[in-house]
Amino acid sequence: MDFPILTALILLPFVGALFVACLPSNRPETIRIAGMMTAIATLGLTLWMLADFETGKAGYQFLSSHAWFSDLGVRYTLGVDGISLFMVVLNALLLPIALLASTGVNERAKAFTVWLLVLEAALMGAFLALDLVLFFVFFEVVLVPMYFLIAGWGHGRRNYAATKFFIYTMAGSAFLFIGILAVGFLHKSSTGVLTFDVRVLTQWAPAGIAPTTAAWLFAAFTIAFAVKVPLVPLHTWLPDAHTEAPTAGSVILAGVMLKLGTYGFLRFAIPIFPAAAVKYAPVLLTLAVIGIIYGAIVATMQPDLKRLVAYSSIAHLGFVVLGTFALTRQGLDGAVFTMLSHGLTTGVLFLIIGFLYERRHTRLIADFGGLWRSAPIMGGLFVVTAFASIGLPGFSGFVGEFLALLGTFMGHRWYAVVAASGVILAAIYLLWAVQRAFTGVPEGDNATISDLNVRELACILPLLALSLFLGVYPKPALDRIGPSVKAVIAHVEKSTSYESPKFSKHSPILNEERMDHGSDEMEESK
Repeated sequence: MDFPILTALILLPFVGALFVACLPSNRPETIRIAGMMTAIATLGLTLWMLADFETGKAGYQFLSSHAWFSDLGVRYTLGVDGISLFMVVLNALLLPIALLASTGVNERAKAFTVWLLVLEAALMGAFLALDLVLFFVFFEVVLVPMYFLIAGWGHGRRNYAATKFFIYTMAGSAFLFIGILAVGFLHKSSTGVLTFDVRVLTQWAPAGIAPTTAAWLFAAFTIAFAVKVPLVPLHTWLPDAHTEAPTAGSVILAGVMLKLGTYGFLRFAIPIFPAAAVKYAPVLLTLAVIGIIYGAIVATMQPDLKRLVAYSSIAHLGFVVLGTFALTRQGLDGAVFTMLSHGLTTGVLFLIIGFLYERRHTRLIADFGGLWRSAPIMGGLFVVTAFASIGLPGFSGFVGEFLALLGTFMGHRWYAVVAASGVILAAIYLLWAVQRAFTGVPEGDNATISDLNVRELACILPLLALSLFLGVYPKPALDRIGPSVKAVIAHVEKSTSYESPKFSKHSPILNEERMDHGSDEMEESK
């Protein structure tokens, strides 16, 4: 493709934000239309990219590379592969939905729309950057619009939550910045060339950096990404940020922004430091399992419905980290797929809770009851989404978590066994919340609550439909994710003595070679 589509995906929201900023503040309708048109145009570009993406190819596609700060070894290099593809698409999908869900925001509507568009552009850049310094720039820029969205349009202790979010993530980023500079200058001292190109560093670093140094640098990268995920015990900023953020902020934060941490592990930490990743995988697996169990147990005890979903995100992202550091093809497939699935289902949960808050001005579960009778569509969709989030077969959550657990079981059996209990705990906290909030006889304001309108259904139904489609037919996503994941595992095996566990070749069903060519063999069998 001659058209620089990746650059356009970053510039279009930025240009749209500048255009909105120039509009008069007393015309909120015009502001919303301009913001929505920009978001829809960006979504159109991502769908064009998705349609033109070459399935079965592991390398980066739509590459764009230009000199930026040549003397500092920094280049403007962008590319997309199966690992980043669906994060870019999900980002573009959630932004117009977040804007549509926020049509009731009349207070400083212009600034609200501008910050959302800037956030979209920065997230695009972070997922597309193939230069470590360029990635770091976008990785930091995303903090600014999210801070102002929480502090400016949040609830209750919004200033406290925004400040805590900013301090935690900035502190983690300091470790990442040090690690990035160290890797770049170590490459210069070894080869005479200063570069931060991920493709170059991935090939050089496994043999070019001493094991002890690599372990320290891996720790620096890990701390930064663990804060962003977040992993226990670096998670305490997340429940506050989610609880106090506006609905649009929570949707983008859970759906896309948290994935920067897990994406960072897959794109940078593991490929650049494969030996350290293999050595310290048990530590990350332990933290992932703790996050799954801890997040689920604490979610069960939450009186606030939105805070419950916030803690559930800690548990779900634990499955992503679990699959990632299982270091198997199935585990990494499940990790990337869960990153996509979690953005769909948790986004819907936050949307419904936001719509419910607009009607009742409370999120306390004890203040609800019998909502399914007075608002049957809302109740039904919340129950369906709860089942999807739990991982009910037929929805995308099942596919991702099953693959993550399967990949972990192949090489780290007991981690998978303990983590599987998180699925049971998810059923407990979500179904118990459904029982308390939506069943029974409605009383007081709950008896007269209005059901979801057309605009609100337009926000929810596309995400639920995608979760159902990917749960029933995950092949289109896995066919695009698989080659890039396989390349990561092959790189780790080539760079270390590690050998990824595989299913027995004597098994007629669970044979990895048959899984690679399963479609052709199934057709021959038929």
